Amino acid sequence: MPHISQRSQSVPLSPFRKLIPLADRARATGKHIYHLNIGQPDIPTHPTAVAKFRQLPWEILDYSPSNGIDSYREALREYYARFEVTLSADEIMITTGGSEAILFFLLSCLDPGDEIIVPEPFYANYNGFAHMAGIRVVPITCDIERGFRLPAPEEFAQKITPRTKAIVITNPNNPTGACYSRVALDGLAAIVREHDLFFCADEVYREFSYDSPLQSILQLPGLDQHAVVIDSVSKRYSATGARVGALICRNASVRESVDRYAKLRLSPPGLGQRLSELMLQDDGAYLQGVKDDYTLRRDTVYRRLQAMPGVFSYKPGGAFYCFARFPVADSEDFCRWLLEEFDHHGATVMLSPGPGFYATPGLGQDECRIAYVLNVDDLERAMDCLQAALLLYPGRTASVATADLGSHLAQ
Repeated sequence: MPHISQRSQSVPLSPFRKLIPLADRARATGKHIYHLNIGQPDIPTHPTAVAKFRQLPWEILDYSPSNGIDSYREALREYYARFEVTLSADEIMITTGGSEAILFFLLSCLDPGDEIIVPEPFYANYNGFAHMAGIRVVPITCDIERGFRLPAPEEFAQKITPRTKAIVITNPNNPTGACYSRVALDGLAAIVREHDLFFCADEVYREFSYDSPLQSILQLPGLDQHAVVIDSVSKRYSATGARVGALICRNASVRESVDRYAKLRLSPPGLGQRLSELMLQDDGAYLQGVKDDYTLRRDTVYRRLQAMPGVFSYKPGGAFYCFARFPVADSEDFCRWLLEEFDHHGATVMLSPGPGFYATPGLGQDECRIAYVLNVDDLERAMDCLQAALLLYPGRTASVATADLGSHLAQ
C-alpha cells in the first residue's frame, strides 16, 4: 500500500485537542465534563448581528474577492481607527480564520530553514504551522514567577542568527493571558529595526485587556515595513465558527506575496464576512459586556486557584486563559487521569497540559492551561472538581514552594 508522508507523521499534535478521544469516552459513560481545555466561549454570538444576518437577502452564495469583501475591509479600517491606528482598506487582507493568516505570514515572509523567535509558552499551533512551512521555532522562555513578562530585548538579540527573519508574539497572550507593556514592545521594535526583521503580533484577544489598554504594534513608530498583525473575529464576538480572520500590514511587498496565496485558495468565507461586517456595527455595548463577563470569570478562577494548596498562579491581564503550576510531576498524565479515572459528583474537568505550549523539551511538565470560557457558576463547579482531584491524584507531588508568591505578585 502507498505510504503517507513523513511530514504528516511528525507534525506536532494540538495540546488542546489531543485528549478529545478520552473526553468522548468519558462522556459516553455519563460523566459531565467542564471544558476548560479550549477557547470556545459559551457567550452568545453578537445577538443583534445574528438577527440582522438571518434577514440578509441572497440567492447565490458566490466567491468573494480573494482579499475579502470591500465593504467588510472598509468596516475593519474604521474599527482600527478606534485604536488610533490609521490604515487603508487595501492594507487589510481577509483570511479563513486567524489560522490562515498565520500560515500566510510564514509562507510569505520566510523560506524553509528560516527562523522565528517566539516567547514561550506560546500558542501551540505556531509549532504546527512552522513545521508545515519548514520553519524553525526558536523559543525564548518566559517565567511564571514573573507573570510571563517578556524577557529583556537583549535576550531576544542573543537568539538572532543569520537565518532569523521574525519575532512573533501574541498580545494579549494565549496561553498565559499576559499583556505586554508599551516599554516592552518598544524594546522589541528597536531590535527588529536594528536587525531588519519582521515583527508579527497575533492580536486576536485585543478587546480583552482588563487592567490597561492594549498596545498594538501598529501604533509603534518606524515599523511600517516590519509590522504584521494577525486578527480574528472568533473570540471577540464569540463566533469561532465564522472562520474569518485578517492579516494587516503596511508593507506592500508582503501584501502582494500574501495575495498570491490568497488567490490560490480563491476566497475567504463569504457568509462569515457578511456576519462579521454586521457584528462591527454598534458593538460597543456588546464588547463591554463580554469584557466585564470575562473579568469576573478571570477573578473567579484566580481566587479559586490561590486557595488550592500547592498551586501557583498569577492574575492574567488579558485574553481568557490562565497558565498555572500544579503539584504534579506529569501534567499530561494528570489531564488523562482527570478524564479516565476521576469524577466528582459525576463530573470532571478537562484542561490542556503544559508541554504542548513549549518548544523547549522538558518545560511545562507541572503546568496546565485553563480557559475560563464558562459562566461563573460552571467555573465554580469546575474548580470544585479540580480542587478535589488534586487531593486524590496518585501522582501528586509536594506543595510547591512558590505557592505564597502568587499572592505577592497580585499585590
